[in-house]
Amino acid sequence: MNGINDSLSPRGIVGSLINHQSLISQMARREVSGRYRGSVMGFFWTLLNPLLMLVIYTFIFGYVFKMRWGDMDLGYGTFALTLFCGLIVHGMFAECINRAPGLITGNVNYVKKVVFPIEILPWVTLYAAFFHALMSLFVLIAINLLINGSISPTILWLPVVFLPYVLFLMGCLWMFSALGVFLSDIQQLMGVLTTALLFLSPVFYPISALPDPLQGLIYLNPLTLIMEQTRNIVLWGNHPDFEMLALYGLVSLVIAIIGFAWFQKSRRGFADVL
Repeated sequence: MNGINDSLSPRGIVGSLINHQSLISQMARREVSGRYRGSVMGFFWTLLNPLLMLVIYTFIFGYVFKMRWGDMDLGYGTFALTLFCGLIVHGMFAECINRAPGLITGNVNYVKKVVFPIEILPWVTLYAAFFHALMSLFVLIAINLLINGSISPTILWLPVVFLPYVLFLMGCLWMFSALGVFLSDIQQLMGVLTTALLFLSPVFYPISALPDPLQGLIYLNPLTLIMEQTRNIVLWGNHPDFEMLALYGLVSLVIAIIGFAWFQKSRRGFADVL
């Protein structure tokens, strides 16, 4: 009984990650390489995709709609980077959430293997999403250096900003991957959710553009704080808001624990449904 209780605790989360680190890394590399297998440019797409999105959104919102970032006149280059920060955070969320409901149903062969630790499948998805986010961050930093001629040292705080975000994503991955086994319709819901959050998050507009009553409410959106803090440390050269990140981290830890516990309890029925 103690072993089962331990597997549902934070110790079980850390233990699962550490004990299967080699397997997770191997599967994540295979997942990333599999996406570009057979393509002419291969891994170059990991850099080309974010560049193309950056150009498209800059053209639409900067040139066509002539949008400004609040009262700030950023110029097209910095305006594009401001949008890009939000897109990186949202893209990582979208990749994880859209894939979560099909993680177990798409890997039935692993579920049938008694000895295979299926709780690591969400880690594999997160690793792949993080790799693509990292490539996008590389593009962001390179273009920022090209435009502004320097990089703020506050960029070193990026791990502090993204660590609680990783906890939140893992909680969602465990929860929605388990739900996806029993509720197939959830796959359709995830697509609607990620699209809605793209426009309900401060990706294309600053929080100051919202009516006063909504400026506080938008922080209930789990993407808002991470987007704002990423811009603060990468573009504006400000230190992160440690108090807000600590609160976000605490809530994310609770979500991760609940998600992991739900996954571990639900996994007993996976084989019967599949």
